[in-house]
Amino acid sequence: MPLVACGVLAAIWTQPLGWALLLLVSAVLVAAVLVGVHHAEVVALRVGEPFGTLILAIAVTIIELALIASVMLAGGPTAEVLVRDTVFATVMIVCNGVVGMCLLLGAIRHHVIEFQVEGAGHALCVLAPLTTLTLVLPTLTTTTPGPTYSPAQLAFAGLSSLVLYGVFVFVQTVRHRDYFLSAGDADQPAARPSGPVTLTSLALLLVSLVAVVGLAKKLAPSIEAGVEALSAPAAVVGIAIALLVLLPEALAAGRAATSNRMQTSLNLALGSALASIGLTIPAVAVLSVTHDLPLALGLPPMQTALLALTLLVSTITLAGGRSTVLHGAVHLVLFVAFLFLAFVP
Repeated sequence: MPLVACGVLAAIWTQPLGWALLLLVSAVLVAAVLVGVHHAEVVALRVGEPFGTLILAIAVTIIELALIASVMLAGGPTAEVLVRDTVFATVMIVCNGVVGMCLLLGAIRHHVIEFQVEGAGHALCVLAPLTTLTLVLPTLTTTTPGPTYSPAQLAFAGLSSLVLYGVFVFVQTVRHRDYFLSAGDADQPAARPSGPVTLTSLALLLVSLVAVVGLAKKLAPSIEAGVEALSAPAAVVGIAIALLVLLPEALAAGRAATSNRMQTSLNLALGSALASIGLTIPAVAVLSVTHDLPLALGLPPMQTALLALTLLVSTITLAGGRSTVLHGAVHLVLFVAFLFLAFVP
C-alpha cells in the first residue's frame, strides 16, 4: 500500500482533481494513514512500552502536521484558524472521545478498570499548561489585536511547548518509565517481531509518511471547498483532519482497553494530544514566521469553556486510578456536545 500510494501521488501530481480523482486520492490517503500507523505499531512492538506509544504518537503528529501545513500553504479561508481548530479538536477527541470510549469499553468488559495514577497525572500536568499557553492566552494578550500572538510571543509559546513535551518524553521513557507501564506489558517482549520485519516496517512507515504528506497537499484545497459547499462552519475542517489522523490510534487504544491494558490506552490517547501540541505548535510557528502566514490561536469563549470543563473532568476521572462505566459515559457526552456545538455554534 505505501508503494501504491506513492505511485498514485506521482501519477496525479500535475493533474487537476476531478470527482473521480478526488475519490481515488481520498481513499488512498486514508489507506496510507491506516497502513502507516500499522507499521508504526510493528516498530512499537519491537521497542516495547512506553517507547511504542511514543512512536505512534509522533507518527500520527507528523501526518497531522502535513495536513495542516498543506492547507495553510494553500491559503484558503480557514488557513488562519486551522491550527487552532485542529489542535483543539485533537484535544477534545482524545480527552473525551478516545478516553471515554476506552473507559466505557474496558469497564463494560471488566467492570472496574485500573491504571497508574502517576502516568496519567504526569500527562495531564503537561497537557493543562500546553493548552493554556497555545489556545487560551492568545485571546487575553494585548500586544496584538485579536486572538493572536506577536512574533516574540509565538516564539516563546513554541519553545515552551517543545521544552514541556521534551521533558515529558524524558520522564516517560527514562526517569520514571515504570509509571507508564501496564501490568500486561511485562509479557510483551515475547511477542516482539523479528529484526528484518521491524526494519521492513520502519522503511514502509517512512514511505507511507512521504505519500501522506504529498497526497495531503493535493487534497487540501478540496477539503476546504467541500466544507464551504456544505455551508458548514470553518472549524469542521480542523475536526475532519483530527478525526482522520486519530482514527487508527483510537482503534489501537480501544483494543488495549478491551484487553484490560488501560495504561497503554491512556499512553496512546494522552500521548497523541501532547505530541499534537508539543510538536505541531513549534512547527507551525516557524512556518508562520518564514512564510508570513497569519495565525490565530486563541479560542472563542464557548470553546474555552469546553476545554476547561474537559481538563477538570479528566483530572477527576484519572485522579483515583480506577474507573467505571460512569466515567466513560461522562466523557462521551462531552465529546458529543463538542461535535454538536461545532455544527450548531
